[in-house]
Amino acid sequence: MNVGLIAHDSKKKLMQNFCIAYRGILCKHTLYATGTTGRLIEQVTNLNIHKYLAGSLGGDEQLGSQIENNEIDLVIYLREPKLPKASDPDPSSITNLCDIHNIPVATNLATAEALIHALDRGDLDWREMYK
Repeated sequence: MNVGLIAHDSKKKLMQNFCIAYRGILCKHTLYATGTTGRLIEQVTNLNIHKYLAGSLGGDEQLGSQIENNEIDLVIYLREPKLPKASDPDPSSITNLCDIHNIPVATNLATAEALIHALDRGDLDWREMYK
């Protein structure tokens, strides 16, 4: 499956740790990430990640385009819910696109872990249900 990974600046270390913990699952899938997040994940996991531009430079729009074209199956978007930095991408655009296109999206660690376990079990192959 195609998995999108995004993290606001304050959540990048958490995303790295998440990807370290679930490297064995993630390595079985095709990973896409905004530029800085993808580079940081690659540094600690050696996972192969297709990197977009940095989120502040349009990487979130690039991921959004893939969602709109039905090319992403799952998004993990660890965001800062309180006071995101001005350079952080707007989470509402990605989450809205996921809602419109029926893409599972996690915006916090608890949901990310639930989705990653479902991904490992094969429970997220929901597109097969609609054929």
